[in-house]
Amino acid sequence: MSESRSVPLYCPYCGEEDLRPSDAGHGAWECHACARVFSVRFTGLLSKGVAR
Repeated sequence: MSESRSVPLYCPYCGEEDLRPSDAGHGAWECHACARVFSVRFTGLLSKGVAR
């Protein structure tokens, strides 16, 4: 697996793109537009594939 992490492209609350990694914990990001801190984490995969 890749050691690099994905970067969120925009804030899920205000939609702005002024994001920086936060010291609040692993996967935490700070939005400097709306002053919120949020985290992104991978939970897992579905047990069966999604039909297309």
